[in-house]
Amino acid sequence: MAHLAAPASPPPSPSPMADAGDSSPPPESGRRKAVVVVMGATGAGKSRLAVDLAGHFAGVEVVSADSMQVYRGLDVLTNKVPLHEQKGVPHHLLSVIDPSVEFTCRDFRHHAVPIIEHILDRGGLPVVVGGTNFYIQALVSPFLFEDMAEDMQGCTLSDHLDDIGLAIDDARGGYEQLKEIDPIAAQRIHPNNHRKIKRYLELYATTGALPSHLFQGEAAEDKWGRPNNSRFDCCFLWVDADLQVLDNYVDGRVDCMINDGLLDEVCNIYNPNAAYTQGLRQAIGVREFDEFFRLYGANKEPDEIKTGSSTSMVDLHDDKMKSLLNEAVSQLKANTRRLVRRQRRRLHRLNKDFGWNLHRIDATEAFHCTTGHSWDIKVVQPCADIVRRFLSKDTALACKNSSDDIGGTRGASRELWTQYVCEACNNRVLRGAHEWEQHKQGRGHRKRTQRLKQKCKISAASEVEV
Repeated sequence: MAHLAAPASPPPSPSPMADAGDSSPPPESGRRKAVVVVMGATGAGKSRLAVDLAGHFAGVEVVSADSMQVYRGLDVLTNKVPLHEQKGVPHHLLSVIDPSVEFTCRDFRHHAVPIIEHILDRGGLPVVVGGTNFYIQALVSPFLFEDMAEDMQGCTLSDHLDDIGLAIDDARGGYEQLKEIDPIAAQRIHPNNHRKIKRYLELYATTGALPSHLFQGEAAEDKWGRPNNSRFDCCFLWVDADLQVLDNYVDGRVDCMINDGLLDEVCNIYNPNAAYTQGLRQAIGVREFDEFFRLYGANKEPDEIKTGSSTSMVDLHDDKMKSLLNEAVSQLKANTRRLVRRQRRRLHRLNKDFGWNLHRIDATEAFHCTTGHSWDIKVVQPCADIVRRFLSKDTALACKNSSDDIGGTRGASRELWTQYVCEACNNRVLRGAHEWEQHKQGRGHRKRTQRLKQKCKISAASEVEV
C-alpha cells in the first residue's frame, strides 16, 4: 500500500569542503581517548544512570547533550537534574546559553569537545548524556552539515535567501523552493523542519552545491553519521524500556512538572509575539500553553503579570481557563510521547543504518519495581560491566566492526533517501526503509490498510454486479 519514490542516481562525490570541521580523526598510532555515551528516549533514566556510574568509576563528569537543557531557564520543563540529585558529580553544559540564541549541532560540538578534552586531561571519565541524538552524532562523527556553510563572509541568512528570491519568514515557500532546487534533499527532511530547510537553502545560495550531493558520494557515506572516524573511542549505552512503560512514565512526569511549577516557568518567558522556532521557546511545553496564557494575560492587569503572580493560583473555576489548561497539558503529554517515538526510531537507525555499536539495556522491569534495588541490578550493574570491559578493551565486548559490512551499510544509507507514500494513511510520507517498516507495524496503519482492502473488495463487487 505504498508508492515508492526512488532517489535519483548518485551524484558526484562531495567537494573537499565536506572534510571541513574541527572533529578530525586522531592519528592511527595509539588508542583514542575513551568516552562513555548514555543515550535513550525522554524519561528512560539517562541522567540517573550517568550519576550512578560515578559510584563504579573514579573521575566521572557528565556532559549534557540536550538541546533544551543547554539554555538558561525552564529547569522544570526541560527536566534538568537538580543539584541534590547530581550527588556531587560535575555536570557541564547545563543552563549556559542565552534562551534567545540559536544553538546548533556545530555549536554543541565546539563547546563539548574542549570540555571532554579537559576532563580526559585531568584523568577523568567523560560521560556524555542526552536525548538529542544529532548532538551526539555531531560530536562523534567528523562529517557535519554546518561545517560546509561556516564561512558566510559577514552576510546574514536573509542576504543569502534574498539572493535566491525567498523571504526568510516564508517557511512553507522555503520547502517548496527546496523541492525545486534539490528534491532529493527535500525528501529526507520534514516540511516543518524550518531550521534545516533554511540551512539547506543557505548552503545552496552560498556555495552553489546541492545539499544532497554532499550526502551521497562515497566519501560522505564513509563519514556521515559514522563513529568509526571519531577522535574519541566511544562506549554507547542505550537505556530503553517498553513503549507503554515510557508513555506512562512521561504522562506521570508531566503531572509532577505541573505540581512543581511548570506553569510559572512558562509564564515567565511567555511572549505572545515571540516565535516558537528558535532558542528555548522551541521546547516542548511552551507552544502548547499559548492559548491558555493568551486568555490568562487578558484576564490579568498588566502590573499583576509583571509582578509575577503565580499561575498556580489561576482561578480554574472559570470553565474556559480550565478547559484550555487541560487541553494544553494533554497536548504536552501527546507531543512528548511523539518525541519518545522519534528518539527511539533514531536510535534504531543509528544502530542499523550507521553502524553504531549501541549496547541496549532494557529498563522495563526497573520501571515496574518500586524499590531502588531493581534499577541497580537491571540497569546500573550491566552498564557498569559493559563500561569496565570497554575500558579494559575486552574483545568479547566488541561487536562486528561496521567496516566489515561496508556494502550492507552503504546500501542501508542509500535507503535513507528513499521516500515511501502510504495510501492507506492519507498519503503519509515516510523517509527511509526503516521508518517505512516501523510504520507498517503500527496498529493504526494495519487497521487503515484493512479498511482500504475491504473498500476495494466492495467496489470490485459493485462493478461486477453492474
